[in-house]
Amino acid sequence: MDDLKIICDSLSDIPQSFIDKYDLDIVPLTVILEGKEYRDGVDISNDEFYRILREGKVYPKTSQATYTQFKDIFEKYTNQGKKILYIAGSAVATGTYQSAVMAKNDIDGEIYVYDSNMLCFGIGMMVIKAAELSREGKTIDEIIAVLDKMKEDVFVLFSVDTLEYLQKGGRISSTKAAIGSILNIKPILEIKDGLVSQISQVRGKKNVVSKIIELLKANCGEDLSDQVVYVGYSDDFKEKEQLAKAAKEQLNPKEIVFFQIGACIGTHGGPGVTGIMCLRK
Repeated sequence: MDDLKIICDSLSDIPQSFIDKYDLDIVPLTVILEGKEYRDGVDISNDEFYRILREGKVYPKTSQATYTQFKDIFEKYTNQGKKILYIAGSAVATGTYQSAVMAKNDIDGEIYVYDSNMLCFGIGMMVIKAAELSREGKTIDEIIAVLDKMKEDVFVLFSVDTLEYLQKGGRISSTKAAIGSILNIKPILEIKDGLVSQISQVRGKKNVVSKIIELLKANCGEDLSDQVVYVGYSDDFKEKEQLAKAAKEQLNPKEIVFFQIGACIGTHGGPGVTGIMCLRK
């Protein structure tokens, strides 16, 4: 559909190659770092963000995308006569979705605000599918029907290297973080019902990759030759390669595509986050 504009927000961590290929617009959330505000993916690069976190005890915060941001971008495309499909990060995890709904209600035009109930590239997988379907000429209703099913099938797993950012962000208690650090516990997390949830844990970083692969097999099957698997990383390039190698050898995916986890997701996970995403069978 040439008259459909697909928009998402920076929680989706979509690589530039996909943004260019499908002419996507990304609404940036704000990262607050040492009292200074940065638009995620615009004013600060991912590598620079993780370098700052590594070099000092810095605990960033995030701020949702605003009503004004959405009003501006929605009006830009409705004024061109386009329909809009905005695929949002999980509404239970961020107020960004609500900002978009408020803006939509104040604008004349055909605007669809869709809650992905996902975070990180779990959103991105849905955005790419929507863009593919749009190019095939599918209607908005047909695209949303596919997204509704996909929402149940996207499986996101990731591990954090340190518990302190989850603790600072209020995701886990200080007691749990302290015990986990002493015991060198590495939690394996998933996105469940729109929020981050612990699915398992291991002792020591060397056991992370094998546990992630084990959980993938249990949830998605042992043969992924019919689908693309997405491997996400922050600044741990070694673990990224280890995870990709293990996935290729044990799951036989059609393709492995890498993406870097951006500053907004990185705010809550910290440096050293590694993850993988595919579809449940």
